[in-house]
Amino acid sequence: MNILVFFAHPDDETMLCGGLLALLSKSGHTVRYLCSTRGEGGECGNPPLCSQNDLGPLREKELFCAVKALGGRSLNFLDYIDPIVGTDNTLYPFTDDMSLLISQLGEQKKKNEIDVLITHGSNGEYGHPAHRIIYQTSKELVNRYYPKLTWYTVQAFYENSSKPHILNKDDQADWIIDVSSVLEMKINAALCHQSQHALFIRRKSNELGTQVSVPEIIPVHESYHLANGKKDLLMDIPILRSSLIRLQDLNHEI
Repeated sequence: MNILVFFAHPDDETMLCGGLLALLSKSGHTVRYLCSTRGEGGECGNPPLCSQNDLGPLREKELFCAVKALGGRSLNFLDYIDPIVGTDNTLYPFTDDMSLLISQLGEQKKKNEIDVLITHGSNGEYGHPAHRIIYQTSKELVNRYYPKLTWYTVQAFYENSSKPHILNKDDQADWIIDVSSVLEMKINAALCHQSQHALFIRRKSNELGTQVSVPEIIPVHESYHLANGKKDLLMDIPILRSSLIRLQDLNHEI
């Protein structure tokens, strides 16, 4: 199968669904990555690894590293500029021209003969407007032009999640998988995103009152919502079927 992963920023692919992407690549499927921005508006690290002006090129390199770690086939950028985070942590979308974004996504779909699309969820995980516009664009593309395209969204809602703050509350989980068999690949991809490590560990370190490492905050459970498609194509893949877990069997990760 040809799979397109469409996200707003570098590191979204790893932190939101890196285990699934590693499993798909390991199973011999073609996983292509499409990123709207280079994450120019994000953090530069603590201590800073570069200036704000140099963050985009650095995060591009980090994403290439992560895609390689996850076994991806290709990576393309749409060259939008990621707005700098505002006061009080205010977040912004990278465009208001959805028609152009739909056209660009459609070109990628046709060019690569995509069978499966994987994107942000309807709530933008934690409400990020850039994540939301990816979801809205994908929904419009599917509804208008590709009603038969199989489309999944990440971080679907389920009870007993160890990271409820990033689940899309309006997207019920259709399945949850244990990615422990490829956890090392997911951790290696996360380690590629060095400029974002301080951001990755901040919340959990504050919760526990002690510093944690990046590997310690990578969960082994991932959840997905089938946003469109009559057939759950990914569940035809043996390694994914064998990775399914029951809600009652979930244990909280760190």
